[in-house]
Amino acid sequence: MVLIVIAFIIAFFFAMNIGASGTAAAMGPAYGSGAIKKKRNAMLIVAVFAFLGALAGGEVVKTIGGGIIPADIINVEVTVIILAAACLTLFIANLLGIPLSTSEVVVGSLVGAGIAFQAVFFDRLLIIISFWVIVPIVAFLLAIIAGRTIRFLEKKFPSLKENGKWHKWLVLLLITSGGLEAYAAGMNNVANAVGPLVGAGLIDISTAVIVGGLFVSLGAVILGGKVLETNGKKITQISLLQGSAVSITGGTLVIIASVFGLPVPLTQVTTSAIVGIGTVNTGYKVFQKDIIKKIFMVWIVSPVFSLVLCYGLITLFLKADFYTSFVIISVFIATIGSVKLAQATKREQSVIHDQGGGI
Repeated sequence: MVLIVIAFIIAFFFAMNIGASGTAAAMGPAYGSGAIKKKRNAMLIVAVFAFLGALAGGEVVKTIGGGIIPADIINVEVTVIILAAACLTLFIANLLGIPLSTSEVVVGSLVGAGIAFQAVFFDRLLIIISFWVIVPIVAFLLAIIAGRTIRFLEKKFPSLKENGKWHKWLVLLLITSGGLEAYAAGMNNVANAVGPLVGAGLIDISTAVIVGGLFVSLGAVILGGKVLETNGKKITQISLLQGSAVSITGGTLVIIASVFGLPVPLTQVTTSAIVGIGTVNTGYKVFQKDIIKKIFMVWIVSPVFSLVLCYGLITLFLKADFYTSFVIISVFIATIGSVKLAQATKREQSVIHDQGGGI
């Protein structure tokens, strides 16, 4: 009974972190372009539309609940570990202000559990991973096309620019398109929190999407501010029409994937679209920004981190395999040590160069 309560607590806390991450994806363009001045208003809009989207997220819940690993291995203990590993990964990313894909960390945790029990549906997993790569690339390319089209239209029709006669309508379009993307976020991402509960038979799908949607909305309001700031202000400056193109592109692609039950990285899709717009505005210099490099690094590391964390927790607590756990901890310490050593070496070389000792 205690484990069941813990599973629900972790799932709902995870749903709140999903809401925080989804805030950046859905309302980053509207906030970054100035259509919505206050972060609180942006997060409230996300909360409403994300809840409505969650009600239509049943297909993705089915995939998370039993489409990647067999449902019969997802008992209460495994559910707690899957959710804990995914939630911890996402919570760290939210503290850092990095827009992270909840789909990646949950799928990573599921795969870690499947590897521990040697039961993974690799054919389904390969399809999901391929869409992780394809959909952001499509979003990036569509954003470039949209960005160039918008640039042409803004030059030909100056009234489409920020202070033109169409300003109020452009603001309304951007906020509406942000609502569309928030709907897509709820539709695709609520499954990441409640899917394991459904797989373990602790809750039915219809109840799961309602309760999960409520906690996603709550998380958007309480925890979404810092991630919203990152996605809206620190990547690139965009116009109202460009922001609408970003949200419509991301929201449409994710809704299509959700209909087919595919958990896709909404945050990656939106950020890729923003980078596409930034490429049109400033050229490929946008890729030189530190925040872009940091986001790409977290995208790569996060599913692997949650996979290893989930696998390690299962081998330690459920299988009592202390030897494997010791190896995992050792590799983790060695990795952190190597990164710190590389950073120290780089700083030392920089100091030598600044003092005239380098070439």
